[in-house]
Amino acid sequence: MIVLGGSSRQALLALRGALDEQLKGASSAECTALSADLFKALGALASSIGLRRALTDPARDHASKTALINDLFGKEIGAKALALLVSAASSRWSSSGEIADALEQIAVEAEATAANQENALDAVEEELFTFSRLLVTHNDLRLALNDRADSLERKRALIDTIFASKANASTVRLLEALVSGSRGRSIEAALAAFAHAVSARRNRLVAIVRSVVALTPAQREKLSAALTKQVGQPVHINTELDPSVLGGIEVRFADEIIDGTISNRLAEASRALAV
Repeated sequence: MIVLGGSSRQALLALRGALDEQLKGASSAECTALSADLFKALGALASSIGLRRALTDPARDHASKTALINDLFGKEIGAKALALLVSAASSRWSSSGEIADALEQIAVEAEATAANQENALDAVEEELFTFSRLLVTHNDLRLALNDRADSLERKRALIDTIFASKANASTVRLLEALVSGSRGRSIEAALAAFAHAVSARRNRLVAIVRSVVALTPAQREKLSAALTKQVGQPVHINTELDPSVLGGIEVRFADEIIDGTISNRLAEASRALAV
């Protein structure tokens, strides 16, 4: 999990909102391509403190930042990734290094969205957890991936040997990106950041419905279709049965709660009478 300063937290929220817009209606392959472009840009930012400072300098105007991004990346990455870089450079960051942290998170989230398109987001989460357990139980693997003297090619080959024929393609791509760009962190710390980003994207694509009785298949399909239309990506429905709601439903989705339960309406009426 990344820990950002005050203004950087707001910048990340804005950047994730911009990512949502870029991912609307995108296919799995397009999500993966966007993720790869963002990881490519991240590599450049991670290796150059001067570039990070140039893109986060509040005294530098938006036009010059945009021109710099286009000069450096215009022929290297796609239009969607370029737009996200411009969006990131337009925000205020608490420190120059935190723009790289945020860019990493949205790169992971883009690949997680590709997995969601393939109905494999749960599998990716589980496989990342499995990898974390392998690091705990296999000291040789942990040491090899933490060895900064070893080549990135050898590390990626090691990941492919272990996972390529067993894990989801999105998981393999994320692990390859992980070992290619740990940015000075231990493999365990980098994995924790990736797993947090996948979980953050899952929370944006899964609606939790609380009700006294289970939704019918038709109700689930109708609600899922409405939310999918809203975000432009497949949204999955998880239900929680709770007799305390009496009737109606509560929907928790992304950062919103839509509370249509009878218990909530009774509580609101009680508060109104007490005034």
